[in-house]
Amino acid sequence: MKLATFRYSEQIGYGAVLGDEVINAAVLPDLPNTLCDFLAAGEAAQATLQSFIASGAARLALADVTLLAPIPRPGKYLGVGLNYRDHIEETGFSKPDYPLFFNKQTTCVIGPGQAIIKPKISDKVDYEGELAIIIGRTARDLDEQQAREVIAGYSIANDVSMRDWQMRSPTWTLGKSFDSHGPLGPWLVTADEIGNPQQLRIQTWVDQEPRQDASTASMIFSCYELVAYLSQAMTLEAGDIIATGTPAGVGVKMKPRGYLRPGQTVKIAIDRIGCLTNPVVGEPN
Repeated sequence: MKLATFRYSEQIGYGAVLGDEVINAAVLPDLPNTLCDFLAAGEAAQATLQSFIASGAARLALADVTLLAPIPRPGKYLGVGLNYRDHIEETGFSKPDYPLFFNKQTTCVIGPGQAIIKPKISDKVDYEGELAIIIGRTARDLDEQQAREVIAGYSIANDVSMRDWQMRSPTWTLGKSFDSHGPLGPWLVTADEIGNPQQLRIQTWVDQEPRQDASTASMIFSCYELVAYLSQAMTLEAGDIIATGTPAGVGVKMKPRGYLRPGQTVKIAIDRIGCLTNPVVGEPN
């Protein structure tokens, strides 16, 4: 099932996407008000939505809604560095012994079609196409098998990175957290429809130019390993986001550099999920 957060008639709601239609869950008084709370409500809420879908009621045309990030303001948003073998080779860094996590501040999150802003203070704005994990319930101290059970689904993330600001701090956080530098979407695809998350093709284009093309099979630490490892340190909660790392082909390693410029468009596609597309604009005066 594809689950989306959207704006319709000046109201923000959520629901299921079926082809070119959206089933509006907001009309059901028994369901929570947000997709994040819906995930936390578990199987009972999901069964209610499934029954409502089967009824054929409350359908909106997908073209009539504006898709937002599926989780517009996650409680936690963590990225993973150096998690693809080919990306390690292109950067010259050493393979990490443990997952290299960093924070992206949640105010960076935007949805499909929204603009990535190139700040005036830097020309070194880069893209990173990534598979995003979305946690479905509160959990702690998981093994890899248990980690599978707490993943609600997957989405597409663009870990937009200010390379100069990233390198100013060992934590990378400032360079990863500028406003609008966390595109996410276009929706959440539930884990049962994805199947094995380590068998997905991931591609990135800037305008019509292919930049990244890889398989999630090339991850050093799998999705389940990442969730299990992170859960040893902190409680995971419904709606938390983990961007799982990017493959080779980032702009900083191109010759000449392939940094993003106003007027360009970044498109990221992942098998069984879809495409996330965002234009790039300059910071307004």
